[in-house]
Amino acid sequence: MSYPIEKKLVVAVSSSALFDLSESHAVFVEQGPKAYKEFQKRNLDKVLEKGVAFPFIKRFLQINQRFPDKEPVEVVLLSRNSAATGKRVFRSIQHYGLDISRAAFMEGKSPYEYIPAFNASLFLSANAEDVQNAIDSGYPGGVVLPSKRIKDDDHAELRIAFDFDGVIADDEAEAVFKGGDLPGFYSYEVEKSDIPHQPGPLADLFKKLSFLQALEDKEMERDREYQRILTTAIVTARSAPAHERVITTLEDWGVSANEVFFLGGMSKERILSRLKPHMFFDDQRSHLASEAGDIPMVHIPFGIANAKAE
Repeated sequence: MSYPIEKKLVVAVSSSALFDLSESHAVFVEQGPKAYKEFQKRNLDKVLEKGVAFPFIKRFLQINQRFPDKEPVEVVLLSRNSAATGKRVFRSIQHYGLDISRAAFMEGKSPYEYIPAFNASLFLSANAEDVQNAIDSGYPGGVVLPSKRIKDDDHAELRIAFDFDGVIADDEAEAVFKGGDLPGFYSYEVEKSDIPHQPGPLADLFKKLSFLQALEDKEMERDREYQRILTTAIVTARSAPAHERVITTLEDWGVSANEVFFLGGMSKERILSRLKPHMFFDDQRSHLASEAGDIPMVHIPFGIANAKAE
């Protein structure tokens, strides 16, 4: 028997993150909603191209294939489309074989208010306003940034990378760093090294991913030939001695990551270009760029790193 939605790890995704809607959006902007509706009708059977979040979503759903008796994950569609204009989106979902059945179509309104109704631990959208509204309301949202290439292969492994401060944890440390200097930051974090951080916007997502990894641990105990489907990584600008509080926080929450990188200000691209995550989450836009432009990046507009200068 599958988990009820209250116990599942749910990711909510917008049409604009899942598929490439640039052509449709141009029609909407240049000609208005009526022309947009007619455009979608004329192209109802034309399959939409994959968007930046597509490889992530596809692999995320494949976790259920490893645990068919539990089906512990789910993806729901939260869309600004009307149900009528959303028909093309669902036909494309069916074309690609994505197991998505739940949706909310808001006919031009932002769907962010329904994130908790669907028990979602993450809302992915290319609409920055929708995501900012979600974050401001205390909901977990991320802006999917444009990517030059959408790499998608048949491998099942899902690799997810996170920044720590302002993403998994709150922005307490970033506030200290911004308000002082590096030595002061290190002194503060060493002093607080045995005090866990408060959760950040994606803490619930990270904790539930860790639960899925515990399921994989059991499978590995049962079958030494088992191949993991999920890899999580923390890629943070911190370094020793500020690293210890990160470990304290994870231990206090009873979670862990497969790989943890303390970079001491080194460019994160040097790690990400080799790790090749299907999604990387960071609260600082300056860290969300790569020379090749082919790493799927998500901006978490949370905390002091995104505070507007007065």
